[in-house]
Amino acid sequence: MKLLRFGPRGAEKPGLLDTTGTIRDLSALVDDITPALMTADDWTRLRAAAADAGSLPAVAAADAARLGPPVAGVGNILCIGLNYRDHAAETGSPEPTEPIVFNKHTSALSGPDDPLPLPRGSLRTDWEAELGIVIGKPCNGARERDALDHVAGFCVGNDVSERTYQFDRGGQWIKGKSCPGFCPLGPWLVTPDEIDDPQDLGVWLEVNGERMQDGSTRDMVFGVAHLISYLSRFFTLMPGDVILTGTPAGTGMGHKRYLKQGDEMRLGIDGLGEQRQKVVENAFAAV
Repeated sequence: MKLLRFGPRGAEKPGLLDTTGTIRDLSALVDDITPALMTADDWTRLRAAAADAGSLPAVAAADAARLGPPVAGVGNILCIGLNYRDHAAETGSPEPTEPIVFNKHTSALSGPDDPLPLPRGSLRTDWEAELGIVIGKPCNGARERDALDHVAGFCVGNDVSERTYQFDRGGQWIKGKSCPGFCPLGPWLVTPDEIDDPQDLGVWLEVNGERMQDGSTRDMVFGVAHLISYLSRFFTLMPGDVILTGTPAGTGMGHKRYLKQGDEMRLGIDGLGEQRQKVVENAFAAV
């Protein structure tokens, strides 16, 4: 099942993508795709709707011109640093012995194809294609073998990062990770039954048509189940929390090349769809 949210920012409606690639409106069944919706009963009801998707209203292309993040009401965005062996190598860093954990502010959330405002004074704004995990039920102290039971679905994420803010301004990485538009999610929230193995997914990103990242989740230092179990040792993961699981080699930092106004990124993950963001002038205040 591929769930999504379509429409203008702040007024998105719930939908699903049927097997023909048509977006179907779920508004008659649910108000939105929210953390409160992620119970087993809700998922069963939506799967039944997906099985009979032809009975749901098709969404006109004009109404689906914009997709929002596939989940509303995200509580936390938790990120894992240096979690691909080749990315750790390209930064000159050793492989971590425990997951490196940091946050992105939720105000960084954007739709998968929304423009990316370049921070004013940006020197090193970078890209990071990542597998996103959305938690579906509370998770505290989960055993690794049970960790995937807490997953509502998977999605594509782009952990956009301003490296100057991240590394040269002191303090925590969150400052370089949380500018407006720095967390595109989607296009879809794909339920786990559609993903045979989250540790066998291709992850790629292009800038202006040039392939920059071309990796696989097989290269993760810490896999999905381990990350969920590990994080739940320290705090309770809640429905709607998002975990971005790290990025493969090929970042701007690795290429010594960073984003500029007019650049266009395209990125995707096997089975989870594609994103596209154009870098535009920033209307927000300078940092």
